[in-house]
Parts: sequence; C-alpha cells; structure tokens
Amino acid sequence: MTGPLEGLVVADFSRVLAGPFATMLLGDLGADVVKVEHPDGGDETRAWGPPWYGGHSTYYLAVNRNKRSVALDLKTDAGREAARALAGRADVLVENFKAGTLERLGLGFEEVARDNPGLVWCSISGFGRGAGADLPGYDFLVQAMSGLMSITGPAGGEPTKVGVALVDVLTGLYAFGGVLAALAARDRTGRGQRVEVSLLGSALASLVNQASSYLCTGRPPRAMGNRHPSITPYETLATADRPLVLAVGNDGQFARLCRVLGLPGAAADARFATNADRVANRDDLAELLERALAARGAADWVAALAEAGVPCGLVNDVGEAFALAERLGLGPVAAAGGIPQVADPIRLSSTPASYRLAPPALGEHTAEVLGWLGAPPTDDRGAVTPP
Repeated sequence: MTGPLEGLVVADFSRVLAGPFATMLLGDLGADVVKVEHPDGGDETRAWGPPWYGGHSTYYLAVNRNKRSVALDLKTDAGREAARALAGRADVLVENFKAGTLERLGLGFEEVARDNPGLVWCSISGFGRGAGADLPGYDFLVQAMSGLMSITGPAGGEPTKVGVALVDVLTGLYAFGGVLAALAARDRTGRGQRVEVSLLGSALASLVNQASSYLCTGRPPRAMGNRHPSITPYETLATADRPLVLAVGNDGQFARLCRVLGLPGAAADARFATNADRVANRDDLAELLERALAARGAADWVAALAEAGVPCGLVNDVGEAFALAERLGLGPVAAAGGIPQVADPIRLSSTPASYRLAPPALGEHTAEVLGWLGAPPTDDRGAVTPP
C-alpha cells in the first residue's frame, strides 16, 4: 500500500505554489496526481531560477513530486475534451485559474459535477470569487494587504515580508485540509462539493493571536521585531558572540532562567515577578538579561539553559536547521527519483508518506495519461491533436 489516499485521482489544474503544494501533500499520501500544464512553458515556477538542479528550478522541484505531468492546450477542442475526461475520472480537482476562466472553457464546477457528482472541487484564489475576483493573487501582495507585513520587521522600521511565500504555503495547507474534510463528507453522503480557499482569508486566519487582539480591542497590533506582544522574555538576546532565542512562557521557567544566569533576585523583583510585570518592564528586563548573557557564548548558554528546562535555542541558518533535525532523528530529507527533497512532516505509523515520483518534466506523462483516459494523441509540442 502506498498510503492512505491510494486509489484517489487528483486532477491538478493549479500552478505556482499554494495549489501545487496542496496536491503534492495529497500525492505524498498515495493519491495519483495528474498535473495539467500548458505546452508552452508549463507551470511558471519551471522558469523561476536560479538556482537550478538537474535542469529544473529548485522552486519548481520543491512542490511537484509524486505527480504525472500532462501537457494540454485548453484553448483547443481536443485539449478541453481531454481535460473533461480527466475531471470525469477524478476524485479531486484543484484549480487556481482567474475566476470564470474554467467556466468559459466549459470546465466549470457545475458542468463537471453534473457528470461526476462525487467530485471534490477545490478553488484557490487570491481574494475570493466576489468583489476581489479580479485582484491579482500574489503572495507578496497578500502579505502586505493582509496586515502580515505590518507586524513583521523591526519596531518602527519598514514593514517586512516573511522570508518565504508563507501565505501561499498556509493557503495550500488550508486547501489540503478542506479537501480531506470534503472527502470525509463524501464517504457519508456519496456526493462531492466545492471547497474554496483564498490567500487573504488564509492569511487573516493565520494571524491568530494578533487578529484576536485586534478584534477584541479594536487596536491594530504593530511590529515589534523579535519580541512577543504578550510574553517576555520571548525574543532574541545578545550574548558574547551571537544571539540566542529565549521563549520563556511561565514564571517557573523565568525563575530557572534567572538562576542559571546568576540573577536569583530578579525572579522576585516586583518589576519581573509575573509575566504581566515583565511585559510592562520589558526594556529593563532585556538590559538586565543581556548584561548577564555577555559573559558567555550563545552555545554555552543554550546548553546550560536547556539542561535547566528553559526554552531556548540558537538562531540557525537553513543548513544548521537541517543538521539539527538530522541530529534529533527527524529524518528531514527524502529523495524522490534521486532529487533531494524536504521530507513530508506528516508521520503516519501504518500508512506513511512515500516518494514515488520525481517532479516531472513538462508533458513527461502526456501519452501515458491520455492513453489511460482514452483521449486523442498529442503533437510534438505536447498539445492534444484532433482525431
């Protein structure tokens, strides 16, 4: 058995990141994912390099394993016929076309679902299908427009995006969860449904405590650098050589921190006795802690603090992060067709994720998939040709 979703057919009409990330997760769990791409260039991320690996952009490789690629020109009758055949065989269809595009091609949800009532159709958009349907859905724009950038970066500094397309990733996770929920409902009812996920909605939901703070107080939160609005010390602090991170979440942890740093009186100081006191006096506390931390390097402090049960860590680069995960036995790296990949973090004891297919070349499986569908053959561009 290749996974809990073995036998599930996913028609992936999505591009770039959010949709392909969601469908890759479905593929990791055993689904047969068929990636539909235009013959001229395919998924835009194929060209998003450098860096490159084996002739492919590393961006594209990140989210397209466990898929078969079929090249279809949906502007041709034969291309649409093949796409309808795929949608008719699919359990799940994921798309992120501009609103109304698939409907104009005769491939909209209502039309396809008439012939395939069990289909779970997942639409991913930037700003929904209503008044925001024509707005371009790019992660950077949504990081800005959702308020995420307003709470990221140094206090009083320029609003800053996260260093990865985080909104796309979060939207892909919401889409993945929505699809699984719709499949569970189908198991009970026998009918599919439409799942809609937007980048803006996903970003707002992912603001969690910051969004709750605004909704309950009416005051928009602000950027605070690496500090936390409600917990202190929960930030980066300087040591003799490099910063470390403290994530002290309760008074017991704070008392142990003070003991290790040689500041036993600080835990009883009226300015720092409770978390609320510490938040009110965070600048004084940070100055006190950094004076003590200056005596030793970050790695020494992390070892001593961790032994005392104080949540702390080094500020790693990406390479150091992978090395840490390896040391901890997390197995963070997998190989799909010989291509190094970040392992799926979902660990199932009986039906684990698998890495069966490398990210495909454009149209690599066109003939195979069209034969399976009983659709017409293709020309030398990978476009379906009329019979």
